[in-house]
Amino acid sequence: MSNTTTWRDLGTTGVKVSPLTLGAMMFGAWGNTDHDESVRIIHRALDAGINVIDTADVYARGESEEIVGKALRGRRDDVVLATKFHGAMSDDDPNQAGNSRRWIVREVEASLRRLGTDHIDLYQVHRPRPEVAIDETLGALTDLVRAGKVRYIGTSTFLPSQVVEAQWVAERRGRERPVTEQPPYSILAREVERDLFPTAQRHGLGILPWSPLAGGWLSGRYRRGEETHTTSSRAGRQPARHDPSLPENRAKLEAVHRLQDLADDAGLSLVHLALAWVLRHPAVSSAIIGPRTMEQLESQLGAEKVVLDTALLDAIDEVVPPGETLNAADRGYAPPSLDAASRRRAAAST
Repeated sequence: MSNTTTWRDLGTTGVKVSPLTLGAMMFGAWGNTDHDESVRIIHRALDAGINVIDTADVYARGESEEIVGKALRGRRDDVVLATKFHGAMSDDDPNQAGNSRRWIVREVEASLRRLGTDHIDLYQVHRPRPEVAIDETLGALTDLVRAGKVRYIGTSTFLPSQVVEAQWVAERRGRERPVTEQPPYSILAREVERDLFPTAQRHGLGILPWSPLAGGWLSGRYRRGEETHTTSSRAGRQPARHDPSLPENRAKLEAVHRLQDLADDAGLSLVHLALAWVLRHPAVSSAIIGPRTMEQLESQLGAEKVVLDTALLDAIDEVVPPGETLNAADRGYAPPSLDAASRRRAAAST
């Protein structure tokens, strides 16, 4: 592992992490189906100084975890290994998903087996499940920590109020408290700056942003005057975020063109501009990159060394103002309270 890495604090845990985290979502059926190449990508990331790998059970339904497990044989102790639970692991059994104790204590064993390890450094709730009491979830996770199967627990894409509730319940009920939060965060999706980041900082949480390249929008592939194609597997799964015919995504595309101009003027790739910008926020511990190919990984390495001056930061703010998100679909989670059946006006009409 590189000895030139500038380590950062993972919240208040005392754990030191690299500025970039290797996200493994694109290893397996969702992206790169070549296991050997995926392992080489992981090894290259580790050799470059990355010491955090983040995956989830639901990524290609366990295949990503299996690939990560192969790659970490003989190197497990060098890595802060993070995975997540919540997503559906069966099309037929509704209990093979969610945040219940019943599922957590079963699924952690499956993740440990796929990862080829006896413990998970950071076990995260992939999404909130409002109908499940947070105490139910924290109680199960606390038992896993005390059993030595999990070192720390965290959350992903929680609302600020849900972050606070989890901290309150942990203190009130004597549970392990989440020490990290994974929100979507990029130049195009800045809403978390309004409340989530200040909330996380007050509670000493480490922030591990996902999608810092906005699902590929900030990869440098969209240039002014060139036709926009959406052929990636992500586009197929998430048309609301990627369909260029939608007004919200047309606004994103115009912002991308302006950001590309700023990157060109600064002599930077748009990838490095976008990643360095995310890492610039004091709440951020480590940004999750999700390369599918070795080329993509190489284009992202070194972003932590880029320094953005005040003038450039101000120019970026003019493209997307602080606290603004251009497309609501990029928030990553829609509260059930906004569903039609839950809104007051819908209830009043029945």
